Amino acid sequence: MRLAVAAVGRMKAGPERELSERYFDRLKKAGPAVAFEFQSLAEYPESRLGSVTERRRDEAERLGAAIPEGAVRVVLDETGKTLTSEDFAEALAKFRDTGRRDLVFLIGGPDGHDPSLTSSADLVLSLGRMTFPHQIARILLAEQIYRSATILAGHPYHRS
Repeated sequence: MRLAVAAVGRMKAGPERELSERYFDRLKKAGPAVAFEFQSLAEYPESRLGSVTERRRDEAERLGAAIPEGAVRVVLDETGKTLTSEDFAEALAKFRDTGRRDLVFLIGGPDGHDPSLTSSADLVLSLGRMTFPHQIARILLAEQIYRSATILAGHPYHRS
């Protein structure tokens, strides 16, 4: 299954970018053993439109352009499900095993996601009840996707 991340917000060079890239690089090496192939990270600038509704809609249109037809959609949102690492790995494995070729993780901007994205999601995922800046959310997501690959491969990285 091809995995991609589409995010509102651009990461500048620095330790946050380096750390997220480190986990995506690890995923590129560990993923093929469990039929995960990290494809891409697409970044989109925050919308500058006037209202929250307009900004969400504008960002949803740009994020939507990164979603291949028929892809599994995992939307990160504070109202989503909180999962253990094992449950997250199991969810990714189930998506993979349905035969769908692509899975896209969607990270919204400061105003959150347009309802059209959350309502069309296969999974609305919360990284916790706290609010994180997009840079930290991206690092946490990258690490958890990598962790999922190691859990599914039986690698000792994750300890229960």
